[in-house]
Amino acid sequence: MTHDLPRRDLPRHAPRRRGLLPEPLLRLLAHEARVFESFGLWITRRRHQVGPVDRAFGYASPQAATVYGLAFVCVVETAGVSFLVRPWPAVHAAMFVLDLYTVLLVLGMQAAAVTRPHVLTPDTLRLRAGARIDLVVPLDHIVRVRGELRFQGAGAQTPDDVLDLAVGSQISLTVELSEPVTYVRLLGGRREVRTVRFHADESAELVKALRAAAAA
Repeated sequence: MTHDLPRRDLPRHAPRRRGLLPEPLLRLLAHEARVFESFGLWITRRRHQVGPVDRAFGYASPQAATVYGLAFVCVVETAGVSFLVRPWPAVHAAMFVLDLYTVLLVLGMQAAAVTRPHVLTPDTLRLRAGARIDLVVPLDHIVRVRGELRFQGAGAQTPDDVLDLAVGSQISLTVELSEPVTYVRLLGGRREVRTVRFHADESAELVKALRAAAAA
């Protein structure tokens, strides 16, 4: 007959599944998986987790020209590098795969932004920035919402309790909260925020919808 060992008797070197990879690396891998998942949603013209009674508000327009321009530059660079390293087949293959992955990742940024819009549900406002940020704000936490178009310069400083979700350096709405919500960074860091400044392509419509929800 065999008996299970108590936990205290297990070898100290017993592997831990969750400790095989550091959390920041796991979060980066999960982020890239979400980016590539967005291609499927983009091709099939679907949106990520938008329910039948929810309202979706896009925000990707201000960055579209920059993303497509960057993708074009990457394609030109891929062609140039491919020509230069043609005499070395192994290097040529490695560089081609790397450059192709870069182009897909750049286009995936736009796919994620298009397919993961902001979502207004009966109870929450879900603010997103592609596959990178997903912040859920309870509607009963919102005390003030206002439309204000502003452009952020490089290196702009914001208070610790303010979260800026600029798109193409552009912000069009500000939401102030009665209670803080937790913002989780890409690599897992957390901070409490009481004000969120973000962009929506139809910002006036979102302001109306939020005020109507507050009144209800």
